[in-house]
Amino acid sequence: MSSEINQANPPSVNRNVDNDILLLREAIASKSGDQAIVKLFLKFRPQLKRVVEFRMDSRIRSRADADDVLQEAFLIVKDRFTEFVEAPGVSLFIWLRQHTLQVLIEFQRRHFRKKRTVEREERLQLPVTFSGTSKLIARELIGQLTSPSQAAIKNQELEQLNESLESMGETDREILAMRHFEQLTNNEVAQILNIKPAASSNRYVRALTRLGELMTQLEK
Repeated sequence: MSSEINQANPPSVNRNVDNDILLLREAIASKSGDQAIVKLFLKFRPQLKRVVEFRMDSRIRSRADADDVLQEAFLIVKDRFTEFVEAPGVSLFIWLRQHTLQVLIEFQRRHFRKKRTVEREERLQLPVTFSGTSKLIARELIGQLTSPSQAAIKNQELEQLNESLESMGETDREILAMRHFEQLTNNEVAQILNIKPAASSNRYVRALTRLGELMTQLEK
């Protein structure tokens, strides 16, 4: 586990911003624009799916999956690609991620409303955005524990790990989540957080070191 956590450079998709914008402009100007847009979305789909799977509330996973969210996201961004081409303030992937996460927010709200209507006696709090990042990270890490002795501690240690992660700064937790679990590049994280790439890189190393310490304590 610790060796996996300490991978400072997780694999990521090669995203060429200039080529993507060029392809989109050609797509919009051509009769085969829809086909080109589909091709570009499929290019980023594996990475977007990883993002959705990480951010999705565990309470709805038995009733829906990332593919449902991505299908909705595609239908929305398909009609909005012109907006990106006219003002590409971020990379195409970051733009797609932003819209996909917004779809996920609305998707989860609908599912919780439906469950609340069907089971009125059960009071559920609708998520405004997502579960806290520390809870998402803890869920992923505890879920990787597979041996009998490790599996036995999942429930009792989940809250402990979550509390430990809360001791990290919010920005550091987000950087850790995006770099290690969503597998975004350092430049993409810097774009999202509006900080310099060097600052993003330094904070990621610091957060990764802290996470390694927390996991070592958990495994004792």
